Amino acid sequence: MRRPEVALARRLWRVMTLPEVMLWQYLRGSPDGMRFRRQHPIGYYVADFFCAKARLIVEVDRAVHGVETRPVRDTARDRYLNDNGYRVIRIGATDILRDAEAVAASIVSLVAAPLHHSPAASGPPPRSGEE
Repeated sequence: MRRPEVALARRLWRVMTLPEVMLWQYLRGSPDGMRFRRQHPIGYYVADFFCAKARLIVEVDRAVHGVETRPVRDTARDRYLNDNGYRVIRIGATDILRDAEAVAASIVSLVAAPLHHSPAASGPPPRSGEE
């Protein structure tokens, strides 16, 4: 049996909002050699857009993200993804509608920036003679 996240991702893949369609037009061509996926399942969640090489998740926030418990759920989701080594950026749908090309350019520049890793995450230093 398939995970429910995969079924949700497939359903979302077929139905995109206008801002998602506009942004996808710029990201789908692998700008600067970075391949993006859309509606990609990660853990218990589905990312709107995902660049595996940069471990970057792009979320398109519509008006619904500011009501009721949604901000709390978004914060918990972002914390989970950050704790698992992903960078999450949230972009307002209105920003994409206003200038999708500029939004895509800012995403591409983020992809080019390296992830910050703490020294502990990189492991112990090599032993003498193993450099």
